[in-house]
Amino acid sequence: MKDLSPVVFIVDDDEGVRTSLRLLLKSVGLIPNALSSAREFLDNYDLAQPGCLVLDVRMPEMSGLELQEHLNRRGAVIPIIFITGHGDVSMAVEAMQAGAFDFLQKPFRDQELIDRIQRALEKDRTTRAALAECSLMRERLESLTPREREVLAMVNSGKSNKVIASELGLSQRTVEIHRARVMEKMEASSVAQLVRMVMNLDERPEPASEPRG
Repeated sequence: MKDLSPVVFIVDDDEGVRTSLRLLLKSVGLIPNALSSAREFLDNYDLAQPGCLVLDVRMPEMSGLELQEHLNRRGAVIPIIFITGHGDVSMAVEAMQAGAFDFLQKPFRDQELIDRIQRALEKDRTTRAALAECSLMRERLESLTPREREVLAMVNSGKSNKVIASELGLSQRTVEIHRARVMEKMEASSVAQLVRMVMNLDERPEPASEPRG
């Protein structure tokens, strides 16, 4: 499947702001998508679409903070750069605490925004690469048989083949075969790498699925 090109979403109810930001981003070779409301963005955003979101804090109907809350509930990883007015610093702090990537206070220089967007896009790339790797690890883990998972858990806890064989009521040779299959299926070149893989999976939550309706 062809990789999707990153898109910089602009969500602001001010048409003048949307137009100027869209032209600015196009001028530096970025792909902008300007939308007039948080609801419009939420109804059309695909979680698989890489990019970042430039979001106004204060908007009618649904604020930027409310949109951020909806995206967090969906498990969206898109980095958010909030655009705030001079009286919105406390809101910006709240947004950062909820996981926003950055915020810019109006008025700001064009280069300031471009620099932040480039950093946000890089953050999105690394996050999505890590999630893809994690997803691949989960697929490999799911390919193990129940017995292989038992052996994997015992290997990860530092138990020897002899101890594993004793606890599972198997011969040492059978344990060695199971262990070799685990290493092969997980594509681990060493026990240390195998342990690290499982630790990484344990440290990451299951990816959220997007609710329907």
